Amino acid sequence: MTVAIEMGETSAGATAALDLEELLATRLLVQGNSGSGKSHLLRRLLEQSAPWVQQTIIDPEGDFVSLAERFGHLVIDAEEHTERGLQAAGERARIHRVSTVLNLEGLDAENQMRRAAAFLGGLFEVARDHWYPMLVVVDEAQLFAPAVAGEVSDEARKLSLGAMTNLMCRGRKRGLAGIIATQRLAKLAKNVAAEASNFLMGRTFLDIDMARAADLLGMERRQAEAFRDLERGQFMALGPALSRRPLGLRIGPTDTKPRNGTPRLMPLPEAALEDARAIILAAPPPETVRPLRRAPSPDLLDQLMAAKSAALEIRPEPAEPAPSAEDLAERRERMDRVLGAVLAEPDAGFRVVGVLYQEFVVRCRIEGLASVVPDLAEFRRMLTRARAGLGSEMAEDDAWRDVSVRASLLPE
Repeated sequence: MTVAIEMGETSAGATAALDLEELLATRLLVQGNSGSGKSHLLRRLLEQSAPWVQQTIIDPEGDFVSLAERFGHLVIDAEEHTERGLQAAGERARIHRVSTVLNLEGLDAENQMRRAAAFLGGLFEVARDHWYPMLVVVDEAQLFAPAVAGEVSDEARKLSLGAMTNLMCRGRKRGLAGIIATQRLAKLAKNVAAEASNFLMGRTFLDIDMARAADLLGMERRQAEAFRDLERGQFMALGPALSRRPLGLRIGPTDTKPRNGTPRLMPLPEAALEDARAIILAAPPPETVRPLRRAPSPDLLDQLMAAKSAALEIRPEPAEPAPSAEDLAERRERMDRVLGAVLAEPDAGFRVVGVLYQEFVVRCRIEGLASVVPDLAEFRRMLTRARAGLGSEMAEDDAWRDVSVRASLLPE
C-alpha cells in the first residue's frame, strides 16, 4: 500500500508529497541552521504520518511533548528514570506499538546521551517477532552522534554514537526508519549522515555545512550557494521518498504548537518599576540549613564494656624483673646440659649445624627455656666451645671474652 503524506507545496505551487512506504525502507536527513524551520518540518511530518505508523521522538528540548494531547503519544521524562528502566521502556513500547516522546529536557549533555542510547537500545534489541515498522525521529542529532569528542566522557559518546549508528545502518531490517535533524552538518558523525537516502536541506550559511550538503546531494559547490537564499520553512528535497531531482518546497502548517515558541518582540512595560535597584539587587533569601541529625547515644552497658576493653588494651604489661646471678648461672647450666644431650647422640658428629640447632631449640622448649633460646650465631659459638671441651665458666672469663671479641671481627 502506498501512503503519500502531504508536506506542503513545491515552488511551482503543486502539492509536495512524501512516500511513507519508501521512507520506511530508507532514511531521512534534515539539515538547517537555527531558525530555518527544522522543528516545524518534523512536526508536520509526525502529524501527517501519526495515523499510519508508530513513532518515537528523541526530544532534547521538550518541544514535541505537545503531540501527546492531539495524537496520544506517551511522554517519557528521562530525568525520572534510570538507563535500565529506559531500555525496558523502549522494548515495551516496541512490543505494544505505542508512540512515545522521550523528553530529555533538564538533563546535562552526558546524561542525555546515556539515556537516549539506552532507549534506542531497547527499540533496537527487541525480539524479531516485534519488528513492526516505526519512525524514529532524533532532533538535534549532532548532540547524540558528534563528529568529534567533546566535553562528555568517552564512554557516553561511544554508547550514544553506537546507538545512532545502529539506528541508521542496521535499523531498516528491524523496521526502524531513522529521521535525524541537525543544525550543523559538519558536527554530525559522517558514518551516521552518510546512511541517509532522503534529504531536506534548509537555510544554511556556513561554507563548511554547505560543502557537506553539496557532497551528500551530489551538487556542485556553486549550486549549494542557493541554500543561503532559502526562507524560513523552505527546504530543498531530494531522495526516493521525495523527488529524484532537487525540488524546492515550502512546509505546510501544523495542527499542534511547540511548547517553546519562537521569541517575539514585546514592548517594555510603560510604567517604570519603582525602586528597581532595591528589587533587583535585594539580598538572596537565606539558605535553608538542615538541622544536624544527632546519632543516638549507644547503650550504657555497651559504653562500659567498650571502656573496659580499651583500658585492658592500654594497660601496659608488667615488666619482668631482671634475673639474678644465680638464675643466670642456672640457665647456663641447663642449656649446657641440653647441648650436651644433643652432642651425645651417636650421629651428632655427622650432622650439619642447622639440624643440630633445630634439635637444640626443640629440647630447650621442652625444658622451659624457649624465651632465652640463643640465635644461630650464638649457637655456633656454644657448639665450638663444647666441642673444644670449654665449659660455661671458661666463657665468662675476661681473657676468653677478649678472644671472642677479636674473633667476632673475622669472617665466618
